[in-house]
Amino acid sequence: MIRRAHGQHRFESTHIDMVPMVDCIMVLVIFLMVSSSFVNDPGVEVQKPDVVGALSSEQNALLIAIAADNRIWFDGQEIRTDQVATVLKQAAVGRSPSLIVRGDQASSLGVFAQVYTEAKRAGIKQVQFATARTEGP
Repeated sequence: MIRRAHGQHRFESTHIDMVPMVDCIMVLVIFLMVSSSFVNDPGVEVQKPDVVGALSSEQNALLIAIAADNRIWFDGQEIRTDQVATVLKQAAVGRSPSLIVRGDQASSLGVFAQVYTEAKRAGIKQVQFATARTEGP
């Protein structure tokens, strides 16, 4: 009897319990969903903000202001649209500055577009538009 028990081989099947692994994956998925942030795109809200804010802290930036009556100001002097490119070229000699355009809420979008076009023609690679930050709900 001892011989027979010794001669027989018993095969045991191995069993992998998947439940703990699925539980861990679900906890990770829930954690990632809760901790991720989603961007709230404002959609079609196009009301131009009031831009009475402070100047940029960037020292290498040039500043152009557009008044409510669509007059363009650079360095304390009023300039015409066709002068923007030449004035920016002269001010940017020997450096590659960015341009910050500050515009009044009542100014025309066409003037913004003309200033942007002239700045690109002058070789300014980075053109930014200053806006005031509004606190949302």
